[in-house]
Amino acid sequence: MKRFVGYYNGDWLPMNKIKPDPADRGTVLGDQVTDVERTFNGKSFRMREHIHRLYKSLKYVRIDPGLSEEEMYEVSEEGIKRNQHLRPKTQDINIVHLVSRGSGGIRAWEAGPPNVSIKYSLVAHDRFAPYYLYGIHGVITKTRSHEPTAIDPKVKHLSRLNMSLAELEANDLDPGAWPILTDMNGDITEGSGYNVFIVTNGVIRTSTDRAILAGISRDMVLDLAKQLKVPAFEEDLQPYDLYTANECFFSSTPFSILPVTHVDRRPIGDGNPGPMTKLLLA
Repeated sequence: MKRFVGYYNGDWLPMNKIKPDPADRGTVLGDQVTDVERTFNGKSFRMREHIHRLYKSLKYVRIDPGLSEEEMYEVSEEGIKRNQHLRPKTQDINIVHLVSRGSGGIRAWEAGPPNVSIKYSLVAHDRFAPYYLYGIHGVITKTRSHEPTAIDPKVKHLSRLNMSLAELEANDLDPGAWPILTDMNGDITEGSGYNVFIVTNGVIRTSTDRAILAGISRDMVLDLAKQLKVPAFEEDLQPYDLYTANECFFSSTPFSILPVTHVDRRPIGDGNPGPMTKLLLA
């Protein structure tokens, strides 16, 4: 990691030199937005889609990063090139964008200028590789997602204490399990950085974007479903739908798709990664 370089407010610095300002509103209040990308075989995947989503988040929270969307794209790609020689052939690069409102003043309108960082590292394959074979466990937590009327879920922000608490809660019930959150109506929303899908009688189903961050990998799954001519629907899902599904899987940028074989200690289907999940992974 010490050899990787990252972008910070116009400069390229060793990653261990990029540290948050203790007075930054992003550090103090979570007043920042983010996006996460990765490479496949050293090439960025859907980078423009990620950058476009980042800029929609920035527009919504009223932060001007001082770079155009195209400039941010070019800088992001340059960072991949600068770190490419550090990438082993069997691994890939993880990219994280962080844009905060900056420091200064005690109110949001007084803060600035924004701090812009792009961080680079290796994708942590070792953290999730075994789950492709054996599946991961999930837990539907009592800790809920933010209501859309409080914080719009389409903004990829870092006000995520609820997700941290959900992770602890899931681990209490089933050690190592990942959380599945719900909204105030009890409908399934998302996990702590991933979207949730189920498969029922050959039909792919996922939550609507009313109370979730509609992930780029989620879009990729829906695109693949169209290519494969597999029916896929966005709809309200309840715990009942998940418990009685034939398959379940999570989608997110770092791991693409991970099969979920148990939820709340109940087997999903036969308790093994299912054929639809394997097809989509292939």
